[in-house]
Amino acid sequence: MEYALFGAGCFWCVEAVFQNLKGVEKVVSGYAGGRIKNPTYREVCSGMTGHNEVINITFDPAVISYKELLEIFWKTHDPTTLNRQGNDAGTQYRSGVYYYNDEQKKLAEEYKKKLNDGHAFPDPVVTEIMAAPEFYPAEDYHQNYFNMHGHEPYCQFVAKPKVDKVKALFGEKLKETV
Repeated sequence: MEYALFGAGCFWCVEAVFQNLKGVEKVVSGYAGGRIKNPTYREVCSGMTGHNEVINITFDPAVISYKELLEIFWKTHDPTTLNRQGNDAGTQYRSGVYYYNDEQKKLAEEYKKKLNDGHAFPDPVVTEIMAAPEFYPAEDYHQNYFNMHGHEPYCQFVAKPKVDKVKALFGEKLKETV
């Protein structure tokens, strides 16, 4: 198994995007990149800790590659907005790829360069790419949030369109549902 660490806005949405992919064994919502140990959601939301809402993915590279995860990452959020995704604003919502090894770093930097060189977006990609900082799992009530609370308005209006986009673009990569 290998790991991937991404920040792409609210972790409820990002978790929902990745957790149903074939080869993804586990997705944990949490915090990374800040100045204090074991931050709480309230502390992170204050914007004062420097942490980012992230997801830590455990995946089987024989089933889904890191490069495929990167493609899904880039296509399911707006990597051109600094410290914001939609109405969620603040440094905790910044776009980030946090690599665990040199290969992940290389792939992320190449992909970002390709997007910018090809003018894939009207504005430049501002996603930060850096070595994976210490990861702190979020409180239990944040885990598996979309699957437990998908009926709530935020999930319906913000997370569900991203989940639907993954189904439309990457349906062949989704786990079989029973």
